Amino acid sequence: VLPGPRADWFGEPGWAGLTGQPWSVTSESNRVGLRLDGVPLERLREGELPSEGMVRGALQVPPSGTPVLFLADHPVTGGYPVIGYVTDADVDRCAQLRPGQVMRFRPRAA
Repeated sequence: VLPGPRADWFGEPGWAGLTGQPWSVTSESNRVGLRLDGVPLERLREGELPSEGMVRGALQVPPSGTPVLFLADHPVTGGYPVIGYVTDADVDRCAQLRPGQVMRFRPRAA
């Protein structure tokens, strides 16, 4: 995973939370996004953003604090910050995960 355009909304504690714990795939996952469960990420900033277009692989963090990995049929962000991006080569592998399976994000250099 690489830092996203709103990584500063979470700071170092948020990045450490994203990359330092396992995330479980939830049953709400589909072609739009892989919904994850784990210890929620806390924002350093409050508020919402205008919707922004994103590429597949974007990691959006809604108010619940648990990330959604955008997949093939993803929408715009809906006003929630994007903390990071899964590299394109790894998105297809993530899309194969089933509910209940566990994954981890490893930080990568840009």
